[in-house]
Amino acid sequence: MTSTTPQAATAVAAGSGAAARPRRRSARDGGSAAVLWLFLPPALLLFTIFVVVPMGEAVWYSVFKWNGFGRPTQFVGALNFRLLFEDPVFRHALFNNALVVLATLFVQLPLALGLAILLVDRVPLTTTFRLIFFLPYILAEIAAGLIWRFVYDGDYGLFTKLWGLFGAASPYVLADADVAMYAVLAVSVWKYFGFYMILYIAGLQQIDRSLYEAARIDGASRWQVFSRITLPLLGSTVRLTIFFAILSSVQKFDLVMALTGGGPNDSTQTMVSFLYSYGLTRMDIGFGSAVGVVLFVICVAFAFGYKRTVMRHD
Repeated sequence: MTSTTPQAATAVAAGSGAAARPRRRSARDGGSAAVLWLFLPPALLLFTIFVVVPMGEAVWYSVFKWNGFGRPTQFVGALNFRLLFEDPVFRHALFNNALVVLATLFVQLPLALGLAILLVDRVPLTTTFRLIFFLPYILAEIAAGLIWRFVYDGDYGLFTKLWGLFGAASPYVLADADVAMYAVLAVSVWKYFGFYMILYIAGLQQIDRSLYEAARIDGASRWQVFSRITLPLLGSTVRLTIFFAILSSVQKFDLVMALTGGGPNDSTQTMVSFLYSYGLTRMDIGFGSAVGVVLFVICVAFAFGYKRTVMRHD
């Protein structure tokens, strides 16, 4: 009979454990591969059907003059794109999208950040104020647009009542081509700043509070605390919110259609509302597809450029 020493028994146990571990890892890898092959093909199929194919069709239709009936046969090449950039309404739509981006970057996001700093600490009524400021984002864009359309109404709206208290004439805000776009911008800021406020609060809660205590002990001012601690440590969240904000601003549609429908006199058209009004509504599918291609190129160029430059370390 042979005897087994404790050292040998330990070695044998270690060897058997080492031999068992690869088998467990292999089984786990096999399970992951099975899950991958189970769920990836349906996802790719849906992505292809609802994203890739419509994108390819839009590019194809953009080189035809086509009303949407039958097969496109009248090839016009780049004519739709030339007419698009020569159209003053489209250029004004680009300008309006730029206004939305500027209002988002310099009004909406700073407002959201300021409120997030005020509401990050759990003090009485903090949760209530967070809910109040976040509620507009929960509303559907069409519902929010219709509510504010009534508020701006020059005959029965809230603005009319407020102006009447001061004895002033009732303003028809949405009927004035000079101020209608600014009314849309005000609603856009009100609608979305709560979403970015919640993102900023989540980012602020990840910052170690001891850094603020050390800064106060060292006599740092509020601006120094904000510029040297809060803003740098919140950098990744700020960059992400800017990314979301610009992409959503470029694609602004529902709120505009509910408030003004692009009017008066096309003064509030954005690229997407222009696509709807001058492409789908007028059954000029080739021209509308050209607008969609331009919008797609702008969004993709910005997304990839922003990711490779501003967010390359995030």
